[in-house]
Amino acid sequence: MIEVKNVTKKYGKFVAVDNISFTINEGEIVGLLGPNGAGKSTTMNMITGFIEQTQGEIIVDGYDILKKPKKAKKEIGYMPEGVPLYTDLTVKEFINYMAEIKQIDKKTKKEKVQKIIEETGLKDVEKKLIKNLSRGYKQRVSMAGALVGEPKILILDEPTVGLDPKQITEIRNLIKELGKTHTVILSSHILSEVSQICNKVIIINKGKIVAIDTPENLENKVTSNNCVYVTVEDPESKMKEATEKIKDIQKIELASENEDGTKQYIIEAKGNIDLRKTIFSELAKENITIFEMKKADSTLEDAFMKLIEGGNQ
Repeated sequence: MIEVKNVTKKYGKFVAVDNISFTINEGEIVGLLGPNGAGKSTTMNMITGFIEQTQGEIIVDGYDILKKPKKAKKEIGYMPEGVPLYTDLTVKEFINYMAEIKQIDKKTKKEKVQKIIEETGLKDVEKKLIKNLSRGYKQRVSMAGALVGEPKILILDEPTVGLDPKQITEIRNLIKELGKTHTVILSSHILSEVSQICNKVIIINKGKIVAIDTPENLENKVTSNNCVYVTVEDPESKMKEATEKIKDIQKIELASENEDGTKQYIIEAKGNIDLRKTIFSELAKENITIFEMKKADSTLEDAFMKLIEGGNQ
C-alpha cells in the first residue's frame, strides 16, 4: 500500500530524514513515534506529497508520489495537527467545501457528504458553526474532511491532542472503526494510545528508523524476564542476609520504602532463571513476610525510551 524506499530529506546541510525505508500493508494501523524533531512530521508530509523528498522513492498504492502525484494523493486523506479548519463555516458547509475541492461527482456528493457526517458522529452538530464547537467535535470535523473522496489511506497527525479523557476515548474508538476499512498512519506522543490502537509501530529518532515491529514485540524485547519486584515486611533487616543464600541472584536493589513500613526490592536473577519459588522459600525461613511478588512488566514507553536512549549514545 505504501512503500518508502531509501528516502532522505535535507534542508541545506541539515538532514531531517536520513535514508529511511519501510512498508505499510493494506489494512494496517501503524503508529509513527519519535521525540520532537525526530522527523515524524517531515516523513508524513513527504508521504502526502506536501513536501518533496531529496532522495529516494515513495510509492502510494502503486503510484510514485512525485511522478503520479494526482493519482497518489487521491488515495490519501490527511488530518494535520492543530485542526486547521474554516471556522466561519458550518460543519456541513466545510465537508461540502472539501468535497468540491476533491471534485466529488455532483450526482453523489450530497449522499457521500451525509454518509461521512454520520460516520464521524457529526449529525447533531452539522448545522453549527465550527468556531462554536468543542475541541473534540473539531477533531471529528477535521477527520471528516480527511475522509472525503473515499481515500484508502488515512494519515492522522496527533488526532487526540488537547482532548479530555472522554473525547480521547471517542476519537480512539472512531480510529479503530475506520481502521477496519482504511490503512491508517497515526502519529502520537501518547504511547499508551499507540499501543491500544496500532498493530505496527515505526520508531524514528534523529531522522533514522530505530525500530519497526508490533507494540507487543517491542514491549517483550525490553521485558526483564529475570527480574521480580518483592514487597516485604522486614523489621529485623534480614533481607540482605536471606538473599545472599540464593546463589542465582545477580543483583538486588531497594526500590522504595513505603509508609506502612514495608520495603520493595527489585531482584535480578542470572540468565533467565525464575527465582520466585526460591525467594519465597528462603524469605519464609527468615520469617520475612512477603506482601507482594511480581515479575517486572514493561510498556511501549519502556521500549521507546530504551531505543531512543540507545540511539543517543
